[in-house]
Amino acid sequence: MTKAKKTEVVEYLTEQFGNVTAVVICDYKGLGHHDLEELRNIARANDAKVQVVKNTLAKIALNNAGMSGVELVNMNVFVWSDDVIAAAKTAADFAKKNDKLVIKAGYLDKEPADAAKIEAFAKLPGRNELLGMLAATWMAPVTNFTIGLDALRKKREE
Repeated sequence: MTKAKKTEVVEYLTEQFGNVTAVVICDYKGLGHHDLEELRNIARANDAKVQVVKNTLAKIALNNAGMSGVELVNMNVFVWSDDVIAAAKTAADFAKKNDKLVIKAGYLDKEPADAAKIEAFAKLPGRNELLGMLAATWMAPVTNFTIGLDALRKKREE
């Protein structure tokens, strides 16, 4: 990789990491090309991004984005998103299906996080699920009122 290409990669990653709330770092040793493509497809569906980057370039980009405190060793794949839960779910769901992907660490709101914290965030309901719960809560009084009106109508018809 030429120096210009390395600079381009660092600039791209600095911009990406600077604009997100979550970066998950996973060990992908033993994963094949098709497995990584499957991970990318899952990430795309969750509005997350996935990229394999050399540790030295990733470390520079993370430091430029204001994230430090996690040591990068061995082979790493980075999953990042604007939504903390989406990034955590993407990595955790794929790790459940494929035991070769191991969550090592990451950054949540630019703060270092260990694998346990990331997996805890992955268990939380996502944005769409939370919006559905909120809508159901708001609709409950209206639903109960219409059920009551219908019961009153049936009683008067009898």
